[in-house]
Amino acid sequence: MRTQVGIIGAGPAGLLLAHLLRRQGIECVVIENQTRQHVEERVRAGVLEQGTVDLLAASGVGERLQREGLVHHGIELRFNGESHRIALTDLTGRSITVYGQQEVVKDLIAARLGGGGEIFFGVTDVALAGLDTDAPSLKFTHEGRAHSVDCDFIAGCDGFHGVSRASIPARALAEFSRSYPFAWLGILAAAPPTSPELIYAHHEHGFALYSMRSPTITRLYLQCSPDEDLSRWSEARIWEELHARLEASDGWRLAEGAILQKGVTPMRSYVVEPMRFGRLFLAGDAAHIVPPTGAKGMNLAVNDVRVLTEVLAAFYAGRRAALDDYSPRCLGRVWRAEHFSWWMTSMLHRAGADDPFHEKLQLAQLKYVTSSKAAATSLAENYVGLPFG
Repeated sequence: MRTQVGIIGAGPAGLLLAHLLRRQGIECVVIENQTRQHVEERVRAGVLEQGTVDLLAASGVGERLQREGLVHHGIELRFNGESHRIALTDLTGRSITVYGQQEVVKDLIAARLGGGGEIFFGVTDVALAGLDTDAPSLKFTHEGRAHSVDCDFIAGCDGFHGVSRASIPARALAEFSRSYPFAWLGILAAAPPTSPELIYAHHEHGFALYSMRSPTITRLYLQCSPDEDLSRWSEARIWEELHARLEASDGWRLAEGAILQKGVTPMRSYVVEPMRFGRLFLAGDAAHIVPPTGAKGMNLAVNDVRVLTEVLAAFYAGRRAALDDYSPRCLGRVWRAEHFSWWMTSMLHRAGADDPFHEKLQLAQLKYVTSSKAAATSLAENYVGLPFG
């Protein structure tokens, strides 16, 4: 086969890139090692920045998002038994939308297949070659048959553990990382949301987050150990901890329901520089990971592929030097989001019973953020997403 851009990964980054490139008249091939059912059902992020929503709508894949997405104009911070609202829209003029990542993926798959495009699901033996030449190639096996694709460029949108970044010589990359001594126990519950907005709770037992995915499904998280034994978390214990950590003196009560799914999410910060090696461009989790506290992961991936589409379109229009802009443009936003996500994580998670000094600092920061308009505005403008540049 021959194409202009070979895309590895059919998550939000790879699928949106394929969609945006098609609108620019640029051909691409998309491959994915998982099945279509798997990528459409895996539950991941659910908070979309204003810029992400606007881009999806402007590119023609936002109809269901705008119909079913839950628009939020604020978030709640809870600590010391009290609730404090950060009025996102009042402070910034922008909002967030709760719409599951798997729903974005479904919309993008439907758009690609409906527009005559193809996605190779369930591929194996993926290999990249010629990345530092003008003629890279992509090899894979699909349904028992070996394929080779000659490309102008390859986009690595295959996540942290994918083959793309691993195909770059170690000497060509600089890696920056931080691991956290806690994780999130996440559950999906068949319970209607009883709060109109997300609740971030700082509690002596540890952090908790109240979120939702639809008018009938709630998404909840509890701070736990990275090596947490899920068998120790019965439904009764989960609900007991959620009630304790989330409910405050305002009378609000958490609604319970059947737990549909539970799992442990590790917390890490990671960035690789540069996000390009020759004709290979890294996007999304292949290039950077943020702790989920700041709700930035999928939104960063969207910005990456937006920028990549622009520089590839410029290249095909005769501006070859535009390729050099990709990594610097993306990394500026990446590091801003890394700092915000680290800051939110550090402010809300319990460091340990043996660190009362850190807890006093957290409470001082929370009181400042919820009493100062300037501090609240800074949180709000980062949370809703800085304007695309």
